[in-house]
Amino acid sequence: MTPRQILRRLFDAALDAVSAARVLPGRLPPPPAGRARVVGFGKAAAAMARELDARWPGPIDGFAVTRYGHGAPCRRIAVIEAAHPVPDAASRAAAARALEIAAGLGAEDLLICLASGGGSALLSAPAPGITLVEKQEITRALLACGADIGEINCVRKHLSAVKGGRLAAAAAPARVVTLAISDVAGDAVETIASGPAVADPTTAAEALAVLDRYRIAASPAVRRRLADPAAETPARLANAEARVIARAADALAAAAAGARRLGIAPRLLGDAVTGEAAALGRAHARLAAAAAPGVLLSGGEATVTLPAPGAGRGGPNAEYLLALAVALAGRPGIHAIACDTDGIDGSEDNAGAVIGPDTLARAAAAGLDPGAALASHRSHDFFSALGDLVVTGPTRTNVNDFRAILIG
Repeated sequence: MTPRQILRRLFDAALDAVSAARVLPGRLPPPPAGRARVVGFGKAAAAMARELDARWPGPIDGFAVTRYGHGAPCRRIAVIEAAHPVPDAASRAAAARALEIAAGLGAEDLLICLASGGGSALLSAPAPGITLVEKQEITRALLACGADIGEINCVRKHLSAVKGGRLAAAAAPARVVTLAISDVAGDAVETIASGPAVADPTTAAEALAVLDRYRIAASPAVRRRLADPAAETPARLANAEARVIARAADALAAAAAGARRLGIAPRLLGDAVTGEAAALGRAHARLAAAAAPGVLLSGGEATVTLPAPGAGRGGPNAEYLLALAVALAGRPGIHAIACDTDGIDGSEDNAGAVIGPDTLARAAAAGLDPGAALASHRSHDFFSALGDLVVTGPTRTNVNDFRAILIG
């Protein structure tokens, strides 16, 4: 088995461990005395809805909204699609539908929320006084500025009519149970998909501070909203509970077990490793150069700070690998893979990429300049030209980044 085949096997093991088919069975709440309804949101929503549909013992209905192209057929639960990472009219319609379902529930009813990363964009109802265009502009600016997902979702919650626990508040007095696949460092359930059915510890003042910290220009309407007491989200919810059923740690544990079966010693660097992708790649190059033979595994979420929204082409995993390759400078015996577990690195069509000791030599032979590609955030173009992109298509799960550095 080649080093690249080994790396891909470890990635596939990680994906399988956090698939809805693996994690949803045995986690379902008991049926209620009244009606059972479901609202799913996120990149894993269709697969989660399909498992729930197949396993729920009584009547159930509702819908799940996922990214365009990430749907899956269900018998009783409707699956719809919307835009990610910037919400569109379909995202707004999905949020309105969710609030309508919640408002129609009574004390004996149950609302099951299937949450996963991406749900913030896919279930998006602007708060009163805020337009969809304003939310789109804020989202683009937040995604480009280098803010982490906690900061981004803090702003989203306080500009939303559905996030930050507002969906659960609308469902009261019905019982609300959230089952979540975590894509956030630390697995804070209130941050996953901006927590529509989870009490929110953040404040509108903190959201405004995020905009100021990253010097994001916000419209007067946005600033008025964040200064309005009505922007505060529910800090407590008597009718709601939430469980994280899959996380990055589970994916890394499965990859580590797979490595051991192949006789490779795993070393876990952490499941919540964050930071600028290029800086992280350089730091991991230093670790790999000094490490004993084995595989270094890490998860979490890297970020890329762009000079302007839409600049460059390539997600954080490809940028991490490009920086890693440049720093390793062709060091023998080191191969690596970095992929987003949802199958989409940033906004591109690849999950990530792979590198090896020959990456820079092949790039030179092809007339590619890795330093220039890194500086201009065009890692996708670089790895595409080498044929080193990893393309999985939609995985229908999402525990964020997966990285493995194989040292021979």
